[in-house]
Amino acid sequence: MRTANVRTIVIWTLVALIGATGWAVLALARGEDVSAAWMVAAALGSYAIGYRFYAKFIANRVLKVDGTRATPAERLDNGIDFHPTDRRVLLGHHFAAIAGAGPLVGPVLAAQMGYLPGTIWIIAGVIFAGAVQDMVVLFFSTRRDGRSLGQMAREEIGPFGGAAALVAAFAIMIILLGVLALVVVNALAASPWGTFSIAMTIPIALLMGFYLRVLRPGRVAEVSLIGVALLLLALVAGRWVAESSWADAFTLAPSTLVIWLVAYGFIASILPVWMLLAPRDYLSTFMKIGTIALLALGVVIALPTLKMDAVTDFASRGDGPVFAGSLFPFVFITIACGALSGFHSLISSGTTPKMIQKETQVRMIGYGSMLMESSVAIMALVAASIIDPGLYFAMNAPAGVIGTTVDNASQVVSSWGYHISPADLAQAAKNVEESTLLSRTGGAPTLAVGVSEIFSKVTGGSLRAFWYHFAIMFEALFILTALDAGTRVGRFMLQDTLGNVIRPFKNVSWKPGLVITSGIVCALWGYFLWVGVHEPLGGINQLFPIFGISNQLLAAVALAVCTTLLVKSGRLKWAWITAVPLAWDATVTLTASYQKVFSSDPKVGFFKQRSVFQDAIDAGKVLPPAKNMDDMHTVVTNSTVDGILSAVLAVLIIVVIADALRVCVRHVRRPALSTLSESPYVESRITAPAGLIPTREEKEEARHAVGAGTSG
Repeated sequence: MRTANVRTIVIWTLVALIGATGWAVLALARGEDVSAAWMVAAALGSYAIGYRFYAKFIANRVLKVDGTRATPAERLDNGIDFHPTDRRVLLGHHFAAIAGAGPLVGPVLAAQMGYLPGTIWIIAGVIFAGAVQDMVVLFFSTRRDGRSLGQMAREEIGPFGGAAALVAAFAIMIILLGVLALVVVNALAASPWGTFSIAMTIPIALLMGFYLRVLRPGRVAEVSLIGVALLLLALVAGRWVAESSWADAFTLAPSTLVIWLVAYGFIASILPVWMLLAPRDYLSTFMKIGTIALLALGVVIALPTLKMDAVTDFASRGDGPVFAGSLFPFVFITIACGALSGFHSLISSGTTPKMIQKETQVRMIGYGSMLMESSVAIMALVAASIIDPGLYFAMNAPAGVIGTTVDNASQVVSSWGYHISPADLAQAAKNVEESTLLSRTGGAPTLAVGVSEIFSKVTGGSLRAFWYHFAIMFEALFILTALDAGTRVGRFMLQDTLGNVIRPFKNVSWKPGLVITSGIVCALWGYFLWVGVHEPLGGINQLFPIFGISNQLLAAVALAVCTTLLVKSGRLKWAWITAVPLAWDATVTLTASYQKVFSSDPKVGFFKQRSVFQDAIDAGKVLPPAKNMDDMHTVVTNSTVDGILSAVLAVLIIVVIADALRVCVRHVRRPALSTLSESPYVESRITAPAGLIPTREEKEEARHAVGAGTSG
């Protein structure tokens, strides 16, 4: 035992030293080349320390997870929404569900400010805020029969604050789903390779679901090998299809993709969770994690240099071409999902608590999945920071700023201090077999260029175009898994809300209710998506500017609910664990909301933008991005709607936080007045490990359980 302790100390000391060295190089480097490998070292070292020590402390000392307590999946198992799911499959499902567009796109856009601010926020944010939120929400929802976040707020904070949380959470969820769906449509439109490969994951997932449920229950390793083999075949076949006479059949227009996405979202929401949703998310996780791991390995092998400045001038000036606003608060809004994301709290109080086998697994699934997603964000930031800064800004600045020719773009970008020649811009597009890379905004194409840069250094420059198009398809697969799980969670939220008025809806597996609510949720985000695809300035495009702020405001709701529950459940001395991230998140998001509503800079303030465009209309002028007077009127409408929504959402969140504070103070003064909606204790009959690899004690417990006939 003494030898093991010494070995453990040596191992964790080395891990800490690796992480600390990475941080030191990133922070202290001035003027010299810095390898991207140091960013990877800082991230992985920090993640390991955070998971091993901080997450374990919260799970065991603060939450006091109880392995003997039956979870809702065990007590309420009905094979539709409640279903005890192997921890490995559930880890894959949860990670796939939370890892949408955010960790891929946000860090790429935030690279405008330099690589250092984003790196600090992604790593520190996930360890102390994002992963903590996900784990604590998952724990408390599991203790409450898998209640949704809004319903927990209503039951624990009260009708007033709870109603505000329900309205805010559902409205924000629809916005998030619409934005995610738009990114998928943009990625798959005119891409037969991506459309075919992603379509094939559906029958593969159905096969895996029936294999685990009917043919070979519990054989996760077998089904994983089958699924991965079929997935790789689908990826290779997708390239064949794209180069064959079948290509036209899988080259879909954006409007056709909208119909297919809405239909898929509806079906995935109503089918039993074991049949399609969980196995498909688990399957896609292999590709997600595999690609990110290969990227990290590629960075270590190729040792690409970080070409972006550590901190750019745009960080202080706030006039960046990618997005307007200063480093504080907008970097912390732009980078959401890799550090702290309200969307995650909806998954942690949606599908996952209805499927988790043991409370002891919340650390691995809640905290661990968020660390995995943060690693995706770091790799996205690496990809954006290793390409030529001139190319980065040419790709991410709108056409209204840099023009549509390589000569004009080169001149404008060079005026910002990032020289790149017209020939270099043309060659960059030719390298990835694109006609142009100018103004390929949104982050996804930039990430694809960075991915192709890393992989081509390992496999050879001749494959650069292959890796670029592979990355585009990979991003679509990445995002789609958040869309299907999000639709199901939206259904749960609406059912919980309607259940307060119409009692049958409280049973989330009531078939008429699940069909009706699934249809409503799909119709809402589908409408915004349909309009957005047909009108460049309408539909979900209208709501896109408030995507980041609304997501972080939702995180404030989740952290407020967590803090209230920690206080009310007798954990007052540990309430700082969520209260400190809540204070930071509320400060950041409410500051950003205030600036977006009241700023006098038309690039930042919605109402100022409205005023500028209205004055231009009165003067008969057309301003970019508008192309005609109809577009001008649309911009005025959009700015008005976004400004009002930003203000309303901020007020709702202030109401939730204020009401949560009132409940906490009342509990401290008069604990007897507080009530908890926690489900009664029922002893668990399932035996399952807490982590991916069973400990010696867990193996022994499993052997005894098999002998007694009680193993899960």
